[in-house]
Amino acid sequence: MTTVGWVDIFTRKNHKLAIVDSLKYCQENKGLEIYGWVLMHSHLHLLCRAAEGLRLSDILRDFKKYTSKKIVKQIEDEPESRREWMLPLLHNFCEHLKREQEYKLWQSGNHAKVIYTTEFFYEKLNYIHQNPVQDMIVEKPENYLFSSARNYAELSSVLDIILETPELKTYV
Repeated sequence: MTTVGWVDIFTRKNHKLAIVDSLKYCQENKGLEIYGWVLMHSHLHLLCRAAEGLRLSDILRDFKKYTSKKIVKQIEDEPESRREWMLPLLHNFCEHLKREQEYKLWQSGNHAKVIYTTEFFYEKLNYIHQNPVQDMIVEKPENYLFSSARNYAELSSVLDIILETPELKTYV
């Protein structure tokens, strides 16, 4: 999932924690099963599925709707040096929408890929774990707090996930 205009919204702790808290809520109450994830400044990668009988698209729609409202409220109410330019920008992304909406945080759609093989799963997991390394935020994937790389490295983490196999602890 990507923010509108690839705006670096998730640079503040409060916005990152709002995403984590909402992911936890979806895990506990909506049937979201997460196998891997990373939250970058402008996007969120998830390796996930919906529990039996539920639709992932419904869970992600609700997640995006809730987090959009929550983060906009944080920008409006909490100390935020970027408020003056960020709120008008998020408002401008609503101009073409048919429904009444004041702000838009997430791009429409989710660039979903269906995982059919174990090899493809590992490829995607490694890719998302390498995001903060490629962005030069950290030197090693497991050093990034907002990533499941910490779970696979058996370090403390901000979000519990479903660990797939022990082989996933090694990184290329």
